[in-house]
Amino acid sequence: YRSIEDFIKDWTVEAEGTAKIFSSITDNTLKEKVHPDVRSLERLAWHLTQTITEMGHRAGLFTSDELEHVQTPDHASSLTDIYTQYANLMVKAIRSKYTDSALSDQVEMYGEQWEKGKILRVLIAHQTHHRGQMTVIMRILGLPVQGIYGPSREEWSEFGMVAPD
Repeated sequence: YRSIEDFIKDWTVEAEGTAKIFSSITDNTLKEKVHPDVRSLERLAWHLTQTITEMGHRAGLFTSDELEHVQTPDHASSLTDIYTQYANLMVKAIRSKYTDSALSDQVEMYGEQWEKGKILRVLIAHQTHHRGQMTVIMRILGLPVQGIYGPSREEWSEFGMVAPD
């Protein structure tokens, strides 16, 4: 990213999509494992939420990693609420601590030097990656999947169309 506002526009859309996916998770399906080597929806949702403060702290956006040692909430709705709270805090922190001209500045991230603009790109790519994993798990568990970049299979009928195979 070379512009804070470009990132914030993308982040806002992506965060809304993530909250939309989280909202389809039920308390009964939170901890279900579809395979021993696949994370539960609870773990993936909490990982995405914790990544906001973990990466945000490493990137100098937050003074601490507030969620590092916080236990996963007991209810799916709480996951959505906490995620949304920290996604919004990320926007405020970026607006107050980053500038367009500083997006090429280097920050130590995971033993490497990353441009601040790259950090912002990775935040979105990381979230999109795990959100995709979540939708596959949701399908396996029989949960409805919300469309993010277009209608999901379940949503085609709302447009009076048959979902493609």
